[in-house]
Amino acid sequence: MDEVLSKVQIAFKSAFDVDPATVSMNTTPDEIQAWDSMGHVTLASSLEKEFGLTFDVDDLMEMENVKEICRIVQSKLGRLQNAQLS
Repeated sequence: MDEVLSKVQIAFKSAFDVDPATVSMNTTPDEIQAWDSMGHVTLASSLEKEFGLTFDVDDLMEMENVKEICRIVQSKLGRLQNAQLS
């Protein structure tokens, strides 16, 4: 999960120009000034580029904090890896 968090931190830097070290598993939108509804779309785009994934509306709705973002990304990466092994 640390590798996922590191890449999520890079996506936050790209989306919001924040110090990646300030983004932890406990970070919420209240702590990042630009993380509003439009910022969420920008963040999703950054995450998609960073991980090579796509997110649907349900994924975006569940991404309420960094912990959930990491959980969703980890799940998608796991499914992608399983699909490649099949």
